Amino acid sequence: MRIVSEEEAIDEFLKLMDKVEEPLKTTFKNVHQGYLRETLIRFLKARDWNVIKAHAMLVECLRYRLDNQIDSILSKPIVPSELYRNVRDSQLIGMSGYTREGLPVFAIGVGLSTFDKASVHYYVQSHIQINEYRDRVLLPSMSKKNGRPITTCVKVLDMTGLKLSALSQIKLVTIISTIDDLNYPEKTNTYYVVNAPYIFSACWKVVKPLLQERTRKKVHVLSGCGKDELLKIMDYTSLPHFCRRGSSSGSSHHAQSVDCFSVDHPFHQQLYNYVKHRYETEGQAEPAKQGSFHVGFPEPVAERVEMAKTIESELHKFENCSVGDRKASP
Repeated sequence: MRIVSEEEAIDEFLKLMDKVEEPLKTTFKNVHQGYLRETLIRFLKARDWNVIKAHAMLVECLRYRLDNQIDSILSKPIVPSELYRNVRDSQLIGMSGYTREGLPVFAIGVGLSTFDKASVHYYVQSHIQINEYRDRVLLPSMSKKNGRPITTCVKVLDMTGLKLSALSQIKLVTIISTIDDLNYPEKTNTYYVVNAPYIFSACWKVVKPLLQERTRKKVHVLSGCGKDELLKIMDYTSLPHFCRRGSSSGSSHHAQSVDCFSVDHPFHQQLYNYVKHRYETEGQAEPAKQGSFHVGFPEPVAERVEMAKTIESELHKFENCSVGDRKASP
């Protein structure tokens, strides 16, 4: 199929989507939330504007949603509440605010996430719930508020505490990244990396060439905590807590200094209460049960597998050098 323009690609994509079966069309509504064109463009970008490949990717995404009941995941609370707190304490992610353009700012504690207080299924469930809440609640709300489509976010990745122990987390991180790659493509506008130690720099040097140019352009490694650069796109109140080093600790900033990873942060309270309310209002006959919801793990794409192996190899090199240095020390 020869496509001569983006508009023609979108039109061809629309025609193909008109032919999919009704169950896929139903779950597709939860994906596009009324922003059909923007959604099709995301999948087209993810497949370099190849309509056939983009269509196959989207259909597989919709089948994954049906097979794993993703449409109902926002009515599946992680219970008991103490387990949810454990997940939040070891899977460090939160939303600190919005950019001046209205994009949600998600903060991720890459270096200090331990993923050691719950099973992998809960971490995956929590991750997908945050994605779905972003796409079905936050982004539509901001689009309405700003009078224009807002369909992406920015992410600030905190590398504080990144250590060789990250080796044990590569498998889980690869699972989560694969879910995002295949089902939530092009949802992140920019990645800002802050508080990066040497071990990150070593890994980034070998991983960067493996990334597609489109992805490389999204990644910005900032100096230190990144505060000065981030303040160019967001107000101080939207800065993640780990980007506020060297700031005044006066009372004017006290209310905004809450750890955005904490289960007690307003974002996590709103999300948890939203899921709990959905569960209660959808006529569930029995209390939610622990461990009653599992999501299948898709096969990682080749690019992800290669990146994981490269990072693992680099970390092992770093570990061997560290051991050698210790032995050489008097």
